[in-house]
Amino acid sequence: MKEKNSSRRDFLKKSITGAAAFSIVPRFVLGGQGYLAPSDHLTKGIIGVGSMGRGHFGYAGTKTVAICDVDTRHLALAQQALGGGVKEHHDFRDLIKNPEVDIVHIATPPHWHGLMSLEAARAGKDIWCEKPMTRTIGEGKRVKEAIAQHGNMFRLNTWFRFADNFYGMNVPVKKIKKLVDTGMLGWPLKVTISKHTGFDWKFFWVGKENLPVEPVPAELDYELWLGPAPFKPYSTHRVHTTFRGYWDYDGGGLGDMGQHYLDPVQYFLGKDGESPVSVEVDAPQQHSDAVGTWRRIVYTYADGCQIILDGEGKDEGMAYIEGPKGKLYKGFVSDIPDMERKLAQFPEPAPQITDFLESVRTREKFALNEENGYRSCTLVNMGLIALRLNRSLKFDSTKDEFINDDAANRLVYQPMRGPWSM
Repeated sequence: MKEKNSSRRDFLKKSITGAAAFSIVPRFVLGGQGYLAPSDHLTKGIIGVGSMGRGHFGYAGTKTVAICDVDTRHLALAQQALGGGVKEHHDFRDLIKNPEVDIVHIATPPHWHGLMSLEAARAGKDIWCEKPMTRTIGEGKRVKEAIAQHGNMFRLNTWFRFADNFYGMNVPVKKIKKLVDTGMLGWPLKVTISKHTGFDWKFFWVGKENLPVEPVPAELDYELWLGPAPFKPYSTHRVHTTFRGYWDYDGGGLGDMGQHYLDPVQYFLGKDGESPVSVEVDAPQQHSDAVGTWRRIVYTYADGCQIILDGEGKDEGMAYIEGPKGKLYKGFVSDIPDMERKLAQFPEPAPQITDFLESVRTREKFALNEENGYRSCTLVNMGLIALRLNRSLKFDSTKDEFINDDAANRLVYQPMRGPWSM
């Protein structure tokens, strides 16, 4: 496998500058998984074609050649949107084995992200995965290790570290990164993420206790939808658009929005290579099945930097970033005199690869990849573990495990229902 991946990288680096506008040719035509068609388009297969998955159809430079879902209604809607004629798969493993597929897009509930990414990595596919990267810290670590072994390109589908205005800040993260790098705010920094700084924690993503048992719809393979998750009787609120409210599949508003909000913070604080050493929680006791709300979560790094998640909107008027020398508020407003003029005198942050197809062709890592994505997903999962246990935790950022806490570490590597394992 290492020899094959090496050949693929060499081929791509040599061919990118001379690639001509051929018709779309999947890599298997040129000799299997080790080669990529020198065309303007890459082929992709999408696992999970509900509303989120159908949003993956239109990315420029790619052609959807295969789709997979355990709900036949989703497949029918996807075929309609694509104009028909696309290969359908019921089992994701068949799509991953499909030699026509260059890139595997994973748009399923998070309890599947780790397993599917791992299988795609082993099959030599490049991977475009929805956030959060994985539902557990341990799954993320396994995916990161597999990609290092097999040489795949990986993109996590949250983009604010490199594109678009960042919610209530109303500027790209690049500008916030530049300000932090200048040192004008001082160090260490405290970042507060709340409705008052422009971020909504979506507490409507809560689960329901004592769900009624309902018959499984004929169009849904519920057994395969559950996959590695513990068996629970079917109920409409447990699946599809409301699955985020249940611990077995996601983590409520934090699971949904956490990596969108936290990955850029990790980036501009320069924390892509480490995790916090502690996480503190203030929340009601959580139900064992249904995700609830929380009041406050505080992450602290070894150097004293903090990230505060304000769930109840308590800190009205709070700065988004506060340092010993200055503050930055919603809308990129600062108490530093003449901040914009001073900022213009400093260099821009280092460039990043922000086109995943460029990563696929050149074999250079995408801006948000399996390594830094694992770190920001670990932020999310640290918070979720602290919430489930309803207590503060200490974390070893080198070993990626909790310190002297067996219960917390059991949630790092959570068991999977047979026959699934990583």
